[in-house]
Formats: sequence, structure tokens, C-alpha cells
Amino acid sequence: MGGKESMPPKTEFDSPWRDQNWDKQERDTMVAALRNFKLSDPDMGQLRCLLYGPVGAGKSSFVNSVNNVFQGRVAHNALVAAASGTSFTKTYNTRYIKDGDKRLPFAFNDVMGLEAQEKGMQPEDIINALKGHLPEGYKFNPCSALTDESAEYNKKPRSSDKVHCLVSVVAADKISLMSNDVIVKMRKVREKASELGIPQVDVMTMPDKACPLVKMDVKKMYTSKAIKDKMLICSNELGVPMNCILPVKNYHEEGMLDNDMDILILNAMTQIMNFANDYIWNLQQGKENGGCHVCCI
Repeated sequence: MGGKESMPPKTEFDSPWRDQNWDKQERDTMVAALRNFKLSDPDMGQLRCLLYGPVGAGKSSFVNSVNNVFQGRVAHNALVAAASGTSFTKTYNTRYIKDGDKRLPFAFNDVMGLEAQEKGMQPEDIINALKGHLPEGYKFNPCSALTDESAEYNKKPRSSDKVHCLVSVVAADKISLMSNDVIVKMRKVREKASELGIPQVDVMTMPDKACPLVKMDVKKMYTSKAIKDKMLICSNELGVPMNCILPVKNYHEEGMLDNDMDILILNAMTQIMNFANDYIWNLQQGKENGGCHVCCI
């Protein structure tokens, strides 16, 4: 007689490995807090966050999703790439978050996607962006990065031109498939950001493609074993602490807003902006103390 059939491995933890309140009141509280967000240095005017990562990871879609939440509807936003394998973003433009008839003090810059070998975005141009040297409307050149000899190079960037939080965006279903070339490029950018003291987080998109549980119910995000495994891979490959990896499901085919998706998007947005605000506070303290000491996350 054969032995007992083995049980299939469990796909879900018995309890969430990260606490999350899914109530609509929690969503509305986060929206209100971001609408009333106070900059640590009001003279800065805005917090600038740079999104970078592999082609097709959902960088533009993340900004679109944030805009949807604050407009209270699925709005007409910037176009995003199809699954073509090449980057849709070609120029360095600032995108803002609209709230009714006003603009929130948050600025996002999305750059060309990273690709294997010599294709795609040049890491040196991402580093130029961190330091505020890329001008608005700069057209990316996959063959070479902007140099300080170019007329376009911003030689005297203001503090508001510089990046206050670096956000890597990776797709959950593609993390284990990222080429070594792309990982090396992302690490290079992270190392430079660390040298500059710029805080860093990772937004992990497309969790529904990596986990059937999450595809059925976004609230399964923090009980899913598959999602935690993907986050661990991301942490090991890119060196991002687990508590700085923020899973979100971007708006893509939905025709109406979803409370659970909004909460994940708002969680990410809140952490990004708090880190950026802490960074400019440290900059301000450094100026007042005659130095510039900042913490690296």
C-alpha cells in the first residue's frame, strides 16, 4: 500500500506578517494627512522623488495611481508603456500630484527604464538627476550620459532641483528574472544615493501577477508567502531593508477606485514623503550647524 498523499505546501501564513488596517477610515485618514502635509523646510517648496528601475516595472503607473487616489476617480493620466520590452519614458519631466484645483507639494521624476548591457538608461544620468543636474525636458540618450561640458547641464542646481528620496520600482513577478546587468546598475545608483545621504525605498508592483491569492483579494498581501518571498529576494538583490519595501497594486484595467488598492498606494506614498521630509529636515539642521549631516536609510 502506498503512503499517505503529501499535503500541498501552504501558500498563506496563519497571521499577517505586517500589520495593516484596511478600513475606509484608514484610507481617508492617510489622504487627509497627505493633503495637509507640512514641509520640514517650507522654503524648499516641494519634495522631489526620483523613480527608477527596469523597463516595464510600473514607474509611470505608480504616479498615475497616486493621482487617481487624490482626484477620487480613475483620471486621464500620462501614457504608460505597453509590454514591449523597451522604455516608454524618453525625457526628464516633473510630474505633480493634483488635488482638486491645487497641487500637493510632491514632485515625481520618472526616468528611462534600465536594460541589460549598454541599452536603456545610463546610470550616470540617474546620478546626475540625484544631484539636480538634469534640466526639465532633458532627452535621455541611451548611448551616453549628460556631462558637465554640455550646455544643458545644470551647473548650479537649487535644493528643490535635487532628489530627496530615491524610489526603486520593481515588478514582483519579474524580480527573480532581473538580469545581473540591471541589478549592477541599480546597485551603482543606490551606492551613490547612500553617499549623498538620500533615503531610499522600493515600490514592488504587480503583486497580483506573482500571487494568485493577492489577485483574488489584495488584502491577502501580508499573509501571502509568495509575496514575502519576493520581498526577500528584492531585499537580498538590491540591499533594501524589508521595512522599506512597499508592495502596491497600480491602477491598470480598473474603471473605479478600490479601497484596498488605495490603502497600499497611500502607505507607499506616506512612507516616501516622510523619508523625503526627514531628509530635508536634516539638510536644514546641517546648514544651521555649519555642516551637512544626513542619515541614510
